[in-house]
Amino acid sequence: MTRRLVVVGASLAGLRAVEGARKAGFDGPITLIGAEEHLPYDRPPLSKAFLDGTAEPPFYRSEAVLVGELNVDLMLGTPATGLDPRQRVVHAGGREIPYDGLVIATGANARRLPGAGHLAGVHTLRTLDDAYAVRRALDAGARTVVVGAGFIGSEVASGARKRGLPVTVVEAQPTPLVRAVGAAMGEACSDLHRAGGTDLRCGVGVEALEGDGRVERVRLADGSVLDADLVVVGAGAEPATDWLEGSGLTLDNGVVCDATLATGAPGVYAAGDVARWFNPLFGRHMRLEHWSSAAEQGAAAGTAAAIPGSAKPYETVPYFWSDWYDTRIQFVGVPDAEQVEVALGDVESGRFVALYRSGDRLAGALAVNKQREIMKFRALIARRATWADALGFAAQRREPIHQGAR
Repeated sequence: MTRRLVVVGASLAGLRAVEGARKAGFDGPITLIGAEEHLPYDRPPLSKAFLDGTAEPPFYRSEAVLVGELNVDLMLGTPATGLDPRQRVVHAGGREIPYDGLVIATGANARRLPGAGHLAGVHTLRTLDDAYAVRRALDAGARTVVVGAGFIGSEVASGARKRGLPVTVVEAQPTPLVRAVGAAMGEACSDLHRAGGTDLRCGVGVEALEGDGRVERVRLADGSVLDADLVVVGAGAEPATDWLEGSGLTLDNGVVCDATLATGAPGVYAAGDVARWFNPLFGRHMRLEHWSSAAEQGAAAGTAAAIPGSAKPYETVPYFWSDWYDTRIQFVGVPDAEQVEVALGDVESGRFVALYRSGDRLAGALAVNKQREIMKFRALIARRATWADALGFAAQRREPIHQGAR
């Protein structure tokens, strides 16, 4: 009997699931269900080149390739509304779509500010439609307030400053990026905002957004008021699991999976931002919102769901990058560490690598304008390198001090 593969989520992970299954030799029917009307597209450029107006919509594949070459039945603009693992059906668009293998790749939804839904000019930046709306506002010269100094919000601020527009970034925490890179390096990264001419307000929350039908002001908890034509909320994202309530799957900050990305329900796997899987390399469950892990997990989950018995443990060193004010920031590994040490370059020059120690192991590395170095440290983490080995390797990578130099 011919097996049927269903992929829910026309995302990077969903697309890679389809491609992974076909590459592995699966020739049965594949249905790709997506909540958005758009074909699968690349999200990182939405807050980078696309927002700057220097790139076309970043679609991965044309409809001709998806339908004609990959032989996919597309159901776009059709959000999934439920899953019945016992009957092996997905509910979407008023239909029941049967499956033998299923990949859940519904990603995450951007958090929104409570009570701001009635005002025009307030946006998140998660989808292509979001990016179009923000770009139009920047094209019109909007006075911009960004809520949240994470990577998405910081990229928006950088893009607005590149256009010469006034920008204020509001961050509720005393130091930006603590969860992503730790307190010390978060402070180092925040200096990029100040150097770029962005008004960075830390340790203060948003009290209210005000305006007559359209946002005009942002009132902060300290009583200050910011004039605004555009507010971009970069307050993180939550895994898109509402449609799975009542399915019997374990939902806890995502779809909980084992090391092979299996959910525990027969034939059901998860991948990308929605998956919280056990990463053998670090010995813990993780949910990553990174491009590289979504691509890798999608291919692995698609193969496992399509071809019984092919599932293998998936482990990875987390990796992400961001571009602010012509500066490339890259991070590998995990930031929760007992020690952080700048091992290459120096913070003052804006070119450095900081290493993160957990126990006696190298756990993470942050590179600022050191693109040639970061993947070497990622490889060390993958090999479970000790802290001493990492410091020794870094010492070998340091540029020699020439005689007579000061």
